[in-house]
Amino acid sequence: MKLERRFTSVQQSMAFSRRMMLVRGAQLAVGGLLIGRLGWLSVAENERYQLLSESNRVQLIIVPPRRGWIVDRNNKPIAINRSDFRVDIIPEQLENPEATLTMLAGLLKLSIDDVDRILKELKAAKGYQPVQVAENVPYDQYAAVTVRLPEMPGVQPMRGFSRYYPSGPAVGHLVGYVGAASAAEYEKEKNPLLITPGFKIGKEGLEETLEKRLRGTPGGQRVELTARGKLVRELTPKPDVSGGTVQLAIDAELQEYAARRLGEESGSVVILDCLTGDILSLVSMPAYDPNSFSDGIGRTEWKMLSDDQRRPLLNKVLNALYPPGSTIKPMGALALLAHGVDPTDRIHCAGGYALGNRFFRCLGRHGSVDMRRAIAKSCNTYFYAMGNRIGYDNIAPMAKRLGLGQKFDLPVVSQSYGTVPDSKWKLKRYADNQKLIERPDWTASDTLNASIGQGYLIVNPLQLATMSARIASGRDLQPRLVGVGKAPPALLGIEPKHLEIVHGGMWQVVNGDGTAGASKLQLGGIEMSGKTGTAQVRRLAASASRGQGGDWKYRDHGLFVFYAPSDKPRYAGAVVIEHGLGGARAAAPVAKDVLTFLFDRAKAMESLTALETQWGGTMAERTARRAAAVAAAAAAAARRA
Repeated sequence: MKLERRFTSVQQSMAFSRRMMLVRGAQLAVGGLLIGRLGWLSVAENERYQLLSESNRVQLIIVPPRRGWIVDRNNKPIAINRSDFRVDIIPEQLENPEATLTMLAGLLKLSIDDVDRILKELKAAKGYQPVQVAENVPYDQYAAVTVRLPEMPGVQPMRGFSRYYPSGPAVGHLVGYVGAASAAEYEKEKNPLLITPGFKIGKEGLEETLEKRLRGTPGGQRVELTARGKLVRELTPKPDVSGGTVQLAIDAELQEYAARRLGEESGSVVILDCLTGDILSLVSMPAYDPNSFSDGIGRTEWKMLSDDQRRPLLNKVLNALYPPGSTIKPMGALALLAHGVDPTDRIHCAGGYALGNRFFRCLGRHGSVDMRRAIAKSCNTYFYAMGNRIGYDNIAPMAKRLGLGQKFDLPVVSQSYGTVPDSKWKLKRYADNQKLIERPDWTASDTLNASIGQGYLIVNPLQLATMSARIASGRDLQPRLVGVGKAPPALLGIEPKHLEIVHGGMWQVVNGDGTAGASKLQLGGIEMSGKTGTAQVRRLAASASRGQGGDWKYRDHGLFVFYAPSDKPRYAGAVVIEHGLGGARAAAPVAKDVLTFLFDRAKAMESLTALETQWGGTMAERTARRAAAVAAAAAAAARRA
């Protein structure tokens, strides 16, 4: 018989008590472990988890790239970067904005406008992005800020780079300037680099049109911060890549000399290489100082520049248009030859040309003249008669062939390319606007006016220089601004004997008894050929001074186109002196000195030094005096405000 095992109540109670002890022991062990871990975390790991509890985050600070250099054909710098000092504020590290700004205003001599700007930018600032306080800070002020840093948490003085133009105003209209991006520019590109303190973009000239090549690629500094802006650590940086260097066709020394030689005149000088079309100088004066613009121009200086009747803000080489006057007579002669006019045919000049009941005046009484003589003496009567013989519709194509009215493929902001008129142009322009003119059809008087570079014909100085270079070389030269040309372009297809006849007339202008004899080069074995021109600013009555006196703004312009050496042309160009009274008087002497510089620099500098003594100092000295006058005017305006 199988016996059943039975448990008494006492035995059951003892078994339950043992199980409870095991459970409680396990609970105590787990509790001990938790308490020990909490103790470890609260003591040994306190600092680590305190930082973690403050919501650490990683931010990228953009490091602006250094802008690429602009150099001339000989690698001489035209636009470079130079080291400077700046002061920024890190908003999240700023403890007492008002006290800090008050101290900075005293140390850096900040204006009320500067302080207001900084306050606005601080309010709009996000994250660790710095706010610019001042740039181009003098070293003594930079040192003063550095010494007081313990009293100004959040202030960050640092070294940086700013744009510098060694030749100042001489290259103002050539390269333009740089400046901070506008709100519209940022909205267009949405690039955070554009709103980085201290970063600037091209605003005018080559700085603007070559922006992509010059800008470079930004770098970055990754930093780990707390929510309170405390720097935890700097992570691996990404280096920036500097912008590329751009080489121009310009000769920097020639550019500066031509700018200085213009002195206080309002005008332009363009020189081309007759072998390649390279633009060796592109000077428009007076000009603004790009160093001043890049640092930030004030209202006072802007107003002075805007109000100046000599138009220093206008690039006269590309955007000013003038009647070319008699400078286009060599072009007209080529058109006459192309349409069968015998260069030996003679016209008697008795002081003008009668067309119906109107009499078109000449500059003198030249007697019997052929083509060469007409160019040398600038006889209007000859070109009136011959132009009327073949009609201007047969002259206009030659003008365009030689570059007049042409828009060139250049990296420039804009070009005003003027007008080469003909019968189709006039009809198209005035057929629906007969209130502006009596007859929309082309008339014989239109032909006479255009034949001597007046009337509807208007051009810019670069076109005149190109015309001169094409006549000198017989080649289809295209002006080049970036890079250095190597090979000559194709021929224009103009008969060599026609070019020889025109060259002969232009040689007589300077080296014979022509209109520019006083500007003959004083260089052994080197001669210049050219053509003077005088362009009327307004219509004048026969009894008036004909633009040779009176208010400056009503005086005639002086123009001169030229090339040298005459026997083997290498350089060609154009000089325009606004309201200079005449080409022989004002423009040809400038051309003479600029060409002298290309062949004998010492001789040219000797002449320039004497002239600058009369003008009150070098261009740099006069620019410095103007800057001081602007600063004084701005200070006076601030005191009155």
